Amino acid sequence: MHPLTSPLASVALDLSRWQFALTTLIHFSIVAVSIGLTFQVAVMQTRWLRTGDETWLRLTRYYAKAMLLCFGVGVVTGLIQTFQLGMNWAGFSRYAGDIFGAPLALEGLGAFFVEAVFLGLWVFGWGRLGPRLHLACLWMVGVATLMSAYAILTANTWMQNPRGYELVDGKARVTDVWAIFLNVDVGLAFSHVVLTALLTGSVVVLGIAAFHLLRGRDTDAFLRVAKQACAVGLVAGSLGLVAGHFQGVRAVEHQPMKMAAAEALYTTESPASLSLFAIGPLRANPGEPSFNVKVPGLLSLVDDFSLDSTVRGIDDLQREAVARYGPGNYVPNVPLLYWSFRIMIGMGTALVGLMALGLLLTRRGTLATSPWFLRAAMFAVSAPFLAQAGGWILRESGRQPWIVQGLLKTADGRSANVGAVAVAISLVVFLTIYLGTVAVALRTMHHELADGLGPADPDEDVHGPDDGPDHGGADHDEIQASRGARRSATADLALTY
Repeated sequence: MHPLTSPLASVALDLSRWQFALTTLIHFSIVAVSIGLTFQVAVMQTRWLRTGDETWLRLTRYYAKAMLLCFGVGVVTGLIQTFQLGMNWAGFSRYAGDIFGAPLALEGLGAFFVEAVFLGLWVFGWGRLGPRLHLACLWMVGVATLMSAYAILTANTWMQNPRGYELVDGKARVTDVWAIFLNVDVGLAFSHVVLTALLTGSVVVLGIAAFHLLRGRDTDAFLRVAKQACAVGLVAGSLGLVAGHFQGVRAVEHQPMKMAAAEALYTTESPASLSLFAIGPLRANPGEPSFNVKVPGLLSLVDDFSLDSTVRGIDDLQREAVARYGPGNYVPNVPLLYWSFRIMIGMGTALVGLMALGLLLTRRGTLATSPWFLRAAMFAVSAPFLAQAGGWILRESGRQPWIVQGLLKTADGRSANVGAVAVAISLVVFLTIYLGTVAVALRTMHHELADGLGPADPDEDVHGPDDGPDHGGADHDEIQASRGARRSATADLALTY
């Protein structure tokens, strides 16, 4: 019996999917907060350089501890995650290896290398590099993280909407690399992910600030950074909702089954109502759910900017898929997509509202005296991660049963000679490493951040905005020697962890 059709094949496939889903969700959440924190810390350091206000320097170093920990966890989870492509998904690797070569090379050999180099220069450059050059290193880290995200999303978008290829001997080969890299869907996905990451970083910065404001620690400093977080989060979150909307409009065109499942729309409607909240069986056409709050015509308006347009339902799309691809079930997990979609939209909208309210309170000068808001901001730290999980579940599970939309089924992409036992063992090992790493990072972060900024140190070996030209020459060496060549707090943290 062929390994792909053996009795344990479906078990191995399910375990492989669970492994990739769980590790991807954990890794992506770390990447998102890393991008967001890098931007926030870079803005803090920029404000210190422009104003000379030592409060911004203290905030830069304080939040840099969280940023560096996230980078460390991201490296560990990212390296381990790549093992799965060759281990569990050899069929997919053989099929799409030529397509994935360029994006993965850009991410691994280009963006990651640049990111590591400039992060090292920034960490160990305190007091050694000129202030502007030192700050430029951090902004370069931010640029490199964006390059990395773009490369990965290029590869993932090709799986959602393949183009710029031809099939040769049953394998995809590149015919137009620009069609792959400059796909409009890549741009929409990239903008949505980056804006979500900026919102995530803003929520984390605000949550930490709220923790200390509730305890009356460093009130002036944390009020400043809370205002910055709310402003960035409001803009990023609002634009993220817009980018996500247009991404959904494109998905209606290229992946109509995904969006029909996200609405639990089984019957084609013209015009189509938007379901806000439904209770009832969603796995098959249930007729009317026991409870369903709908807005007439709104789905047609959202999908096609028309109040009377037709939106195709799951039943019609299933018949079309059978006629095109042959017998089979082409309907993804409807309840999973329905609720994932609503978690993503609901959490994102709530966070935009939270940021707007926080900005209003800072303008009124009542943020520090609003404990109800500060507690809400602390609890809201988990919300962007739930929104991200909902978005990625919708994006990836909505494509099923395809691993490459319309070309390669997920069942045909797995490794034929890797059995269920081997996948189960690797799943346990991977999750143990992931969860252990995250737990250690969270414990370390609490240890480093729980006591607030701490007293200002007038002997810190850093350049200020008024320290002269942008160099680290003999004058700086003399200053270092006179101060005992003290290392910066950020470098100490990097050396320790």
